[in-house]
Amino acid sequence: MEVYIVGICIAVCGNFLISISLNIQKYTHVRQSQRGTKPYYTSRLWWCGILLMGLGELGNFAAYGFAPASLIAPLGCVSVIVSAVISVVFLKETLRASDILGGALALIGTYFLVTFAPHSSPHVTANMVERSLVSWTFLIYFMFEMILFAILMYLYKCRNIKHIVIIMILVALLASVTVISVKAVSGMITETIRGSHLQLTYPIFYIMFIIMVTSCAFQIKFLNQAMKMFDATEIVPINYVFFTASAVVAGILFYEEFYGLSLIYIIMFVIGCLLAFTGVFLIARARPRIKMDRVFISMGQIPGKSCTDKVQPQPDDSKYGKLASKLTCNSGIQDEP
Repeated sequence: MEVYIVGICIAVCGNFLISISLNIQKYTHVRQSQRGTKPYYTSRLWWCGILLMGLGELGNFAAYGFAPASLIAPLGCVSVIVSAVISVVFLKETLRASDILGGALALIGTYFLVTFAPHSSPHVTANMVERSLVSWTFLIYFMFEMILFAILMYLYKCRNIKHIVIIMILVALLASVTVISVKAVSGMITETIRGSHLQLTYPIFYIMFIIMVTSCAFQIKFLNQAMKMFDATEIVPINYVFFTASAVVAGILFYEEFYGLSLIYIIMFVIGCLLAFTGVFLIARARPRIKMDRVFISMGQIPGKSCTDKVQPQPDDSKYGKLASKLTCNSGIQDEP
């Protein structure tokens, strides 16, 4: 089996587990709300959902060690599709024509991505990461990111411009750094496990690990702030598009993943991205608006049901991160009057 197929399978399974996890947590919250029993975090079923989420995220992390970032990142739409299917089949949410069309487009787009994306990338070693970090291409790209990030932070913090695009671009810029560092760490661990060369003795491994953790933390922070101010139905498709675009650009510039790829493959890859983007937008389109007055209002509500405050995560609870947005877009709840 080709190495990239291993990465695809791990990523798909990881996103599948994440979807199951989020819907398990949704069901736990619904059951707790109806019965008015102990808090959701005392439920074994809820912790099973958290465990599945951890396994899914671990799978996504491992997938970057086997396949290019520009191939793994767009597969995040699998989680959105599966979550929608689970919500309709098991949680009895309304199935709309746009859900069917969106799911079909996302699946076709995913097929195009898997078929025409780069199937190989250079082995990620400590020396390779060090060379890429000081290459002119990456340095110019990184300086551009830093300047853009500083401008957006000035608009967001000093001018108090709270536009969704500004916040999601901030998240995407951090996501670009996250993808680079995640693939570097995962790739070096993979090379070490293969036994080709011990990579964990190089300082660059620990530098990239610190960058990965830091960028993830700030990415979750900005995403949490976006979830407070805007509906998940807006955040989900925008975040997916921006994250995928930033991951593809990072893969091109840092890991040279499109080097040697024919023009027709590049065009078909772009078409696959556009189809997947359109599918996710259609799945999230026209959902009942969910105003996020708290950081992740209700990790589990279904149409016609309401949850009490005691079952909702607190504002400082950031454990769900960007994954919560994939779930809440499918929850289909109305604002409380």
